[in-house]
Order: sequence, then C-alpha cells, then structure tokens
Amino acid sequence: MKKYDVIAIGTGSAMNIVSAMMQRNPSLKVAVIDKDEPGGICLTRGCIPSKLLLYPAELVRTVQDTAKFGIEVDIQNIDFARVMNRMRDYIDKDIDMIRAGLSRGGNLDYYNSTAEFTAPYTLQVEGKTIKGDMILLCTGSKIFIPPIEGLDKVQYHTSDTVLHMTELPKSIAIVGGGYIAAEYGHFFSAMGSRVVIIGRNPQFLPQEEPEISALAKQKLGKYMKTITDHEVKRVKKTEDGRIKVIAEHGKSGKMEAITAHELLIASSRSSNSDILSPERAGIETDGRGWIKVNEYLETSQPNIWAFGDATGKYLFKHAANYESTVVYYNAVKGAKVKVDYHAVPHAVFTYPEIAGVGMRENEAIEKYGEGDVLLGFQRFEDTAKGSAMGVTDCFVKVICRREKMEILGAHIIGPHASILIQEIINLMYTEDRSAEPVMNGMHIHPALSEVIERAFGNLNPPGHYHHVLSHQLGHILGEKEHEQGAKQGHH
Repeated sequence: MKKYDVIAIGTGSAMNIVSAMMQRNPSLKVAVIDKDEPGGICLTRGCIPSKLLLYPAELVRTVQDTAKFGIEVDIQNIDFARVMNRMRDYIDKDIDMIRAGLSRGGNLDYYNSTAEFTAPYTLQVEGKTIKGDMILLCTGSKIFIPPIEGLDKVQYHTSDTVLHMTELPKSIAIVGGGYIAAEYGHFFSAMGSRVVIIGRNPQFLPQEEPEISALAKQKLGKYMKTITDHEVKRVKKTEDGRIKVIAEHGKSGKMEAITAHELLIASSRSSNSDILSPERAGIETDGRGWIKVNEYLETSQPNIWAFGDATGKYLFKHAANYESTVVYYNAVKGAKVKVDYHAVPHAVFTYPEIAGVGMRENEAIEKYGEGDVLLGFQRFEDTAKGSAMGVTDCFVKVICRREKMEILGAHIIGPHASILIQEIINLMYTEDRSAEPVMNGMHIHPALSEVIERAFGNLNPPGHYHHVLSHQLGHILGEKEHEQGAKQGHH
C-alpha cells in the first residue's frame, strides 16, 4: 500500500489546492487521479470549448445586425469544420500541457484512471491500493440522460460528443430548456442549422427571472424555434435517416412531433460519485448521489473535502475556484471559513447575453417582505450608448433592500451583460453590500455602464416596477405581465 499526504480526485479546481500545497511544502507526497483527460470539465468539455464556439456565433449575429446602421455586409461562407478545429486545437494544447506537468514525476503521482474507495481514506486505482491523510474530492459531474423511449436505438449527441462534430447538421433538435440548450441553440443556428429547442419547464431558461426568460425566448426566436412545457416521451429514426422527437404538452397532453437530422440531449447534469463507492469510506451522499458537505466543505469523514460539481450546489467553474479557496484555508491552514453563496454569478452566452447574481425577486420578497424590497429597471436603449448600438428592449433589473440599500441581486439581458454585472458583483462582496457606490460613483458618459447606474437610480416598490415593465415590455411579456403590472401598479 502506497501512502500519500494528499490525494486529489479530479484535475480541475482541486489543482488550485495541490499547487499551493506543493509550493508551500515541496516534499509533500501527492497523488492526483482523473479518469478523463486532465484539466477538468471546464477545459475539456465545458466552459472553454463552448465559449470558443460561441464567440464565432456572436460574430455572425453581429455582422448580420449591421444593416440597421447602413452597413451592408454579406457573410460569404461559414467554415464549420474550421470553427470546430480551432476549438479542438486550443483545448488539446492546454490538455497536453497539463498532462505533461502532471507526468513529470517527483513527489506527485498521476493516475489517469478510475478510482474506487475500499475503506476510509483508502482507494483502489490501477490495481494498486493507496491511502491518503487528506483527500480532495473534486470529481465533477456527468450528463444526465432522461428516460426517453427509443433513445437507446438512435444516435444522439450530448454536450460532450457535440465537440467532436465535423459537419454542420442541416437541422438539430435540442432536448432541454436551460443554459446549455440555449447556448448550443445559439451556436448551431448562427452556423446555419435549423434549430428546435424542446424544454419541459413552462419557462425557457427557468433559472432566470420570468421577464428575462420571456425576452430571451423572443430574441432567440428570430433564429430558432423554442418549445416550452413539453416533455419528450419518445424518439425514433425515420425512413430517410432523420430523428423524430415526440413531445407531450404539460397541460393539455397534446403531442407534438419534431423531425431533425441530429439530436442533442442537453437536459441537465447528475452526480458521478457512484463510481467512487463513497459509502465504503463513510462519506455520505444525498438522495441524488451528490456528496454531502458541511458549511466548511468537509464531508462526513474528517479531512475528506468535497467541492465543485461533486456537491451539486453550483455547477460553475468560478464557484469551484471559490470553494477551493475555502477548502485551502480550512484543510491546509486550519482556519474556520464558512462557505458563502449569497452572490454566485452566472452568465448565458447567447445573443443577447444574460447574466445574474444573488436573489431573484420572489426570493427577496419572501425573505424580507414586499415593503422592504426595491426594484430598479433600466432599458439599454434609454442610455446614449445603448441607443447608439441600436439595442432594443434589453434591460437591467436590480434588487435592493430598502432599509440598508443593500444589494440583494441583479439580472441583465443585453450586450456585454457578463461584463456589466461585475460592478454589482464586486459590491455584493463588500461588508455592507451597499448600492451607494454605484449611485454616487462617476460613470463615463456615454458608456454602456450607465445602464447600471441608472437602474439603481430608478429604485421603486415592486408594484411600480411591474407597472413600468408592463408598459415598456408588455408587447413581449404578454397579457399575464400586463395584468400583474396593472394589479401591482395600484398598490
């Protein structure tokens, strides 16, 4: 049996801790285990490759938008194979670099294999038994494949396999209504495919505010078809080699058939802790297999820590990096730092972009009461830069607590949303989380950042917010929002 000071399972954010520990103590004996290519999900099949594809898609849509400025441009050709090869070349170079670093030897042993617990602190890997004083579980997650009749009889893609495509499909049906489906729908439609997204939730992008989801659906609807509140029941291959998808409407039970050349399953992700057999190590998991941790990110077994996708809380690379810092302080430096998820941001890289952080409106009202919640609203087009850019209907929504002007959350749909929201995120990590620096700070005119400043300058009770929203965006949000706005506007 080989003994180690530290065993890290996963080569994503766990490597932040391993690197810091080895710099601090070069004589440390470390084992790093990963059954997949090194670099973690973010690099190998998640954030990085998808964004390498989404930027060309953004360029396509930007070029197609130039006519409104009097600029006539024709896209002569989109070389799909070249777009895909550029992505793969970039990823492969980084994977090779990480693999070389892990394989240099010394006090670090790299196991490119599956590991399985046999007892507390003890693992079987590559036919060897190893033991670690400290174990870091940053095991990632896997794609959830829904139980769809006939799925095992057709060829389908996932967010993993889609990265190996070499030819652009004429049409593609995407099962799922979340951010993965939205981003790949944006990509394939920009490349030239006919895209249909089928989501089981009544709301497209259900993690977003309803008004942002409604606008996103309308904007993306220019390029693709989005079907919500439909659960895919079965799929089958047609005589001409395409795939027919049969989906049932959640309320009426009416069936709808969609036929496409390719099928992408982009429903959700699930735990892959089962291959570790964590129960043999005394490590508790929840009903869905996610590893349970306390507020310090320690598992039920002392000195075994879990973070990143392994816990199932926030499946974002930036969240995993943050959690790795918490684990480093607690596991290595002996501190007692509690994990804090009050302001975990996210972005959806569609056209337009979407970004959010902190509470949604209903969460804020539920916690603090409607009387202590203020909502701010500002359209991009009502700022000088937004008007110059020809942006229509996109907006910023901010949520504050009246008593302390504390920022509770923010939600943006529009150009550069992932950048604009950072001003708000940073303030949410200050001690008082006050909105006053945004309101009092000088913003460059005319810059797009004024849309953030003005959203905070337009703070009003929820009823007034919905009244304004229904008047300015009612043509997109529909009668339901009109009714809600009218009702709340009288409060």
